[in-house]
Amino acid sequence: MNDLKRLPYQPLKALPRPAVGTSEQLIALPEPDRTSGLPLMGALWQRKSTRTFEEQALPPTLLSELLWAADGVNRPQGGGRTAPTPHGENVIDVYAALPSGLYRYDPVHHYLQLKLAEDVRSLTGYQDFVGMAPLDLIYVVNHGRMQDMPPKLRETFAAASAGAMAQNVYLYCASTGLGTVIRGWLNRQQLAEHMSLNEDEVPILSQTVGYPAKDENWLL
Repeated sequence: MNDLKRLPYQPLKALPRPAVGTSEQLIALPEPDRTSGLPLMGALWQRKSTRTFEEQALPPTLLSELLWAADGVNRPQGGGRTAPTPHGENVIDVYAALPSGLYRYDPVHHYLQLKLAEDVRSLTGYQDFVGMAPLDLIYVVNHGRMQDMPPKLRETFAAASAGAMAQNVYLYCASTGLGTVIRGWLNRQQLAEHMSLNEDEVPILSQTVGYPAKDENWLL
């Protein structure tokens, strides 16, 4: 690992771009296939970070399963999710930045709801690949749902929840041959403004997803 390539952190100036194609108000997602992908141990062996991506769009089936893996409902009777939550409170919302627009994932109904008919992928971080990969996930903490939690623990709880979702995505990507990388280096204020979030909502992490480029050799 001593010769691991390091990222040149050079901030890029970015603005939202016009949406590509039709910005549907709702994107219905197929039912996830519970039998797809590698077994857990196999996915753990394959888990890594990717930083070069093809621009090829993800098919609806993979997009559906990826979002369900991140924060889908896996216990319908009680509304339990695939990722743990503090005190059973779902404090993180998952947004999907696609070429056709910015969408919020609705785990209960398993669909994407349009938030903004703009391509905001390039605003989800400073690295050059964020605007080219087909999908950037944005994890947004809603502080309004944390009022009953001890103030000193809110940041820890939110980070733990977002981290669990991100790892779910890592394992899903590893099991299906997709590439992904989690990113904490982003302009939170700028991104929140362009996402039209309220004062209680703050982007905490971003995660790029796509097909890895053929020359991809990252080991993290």
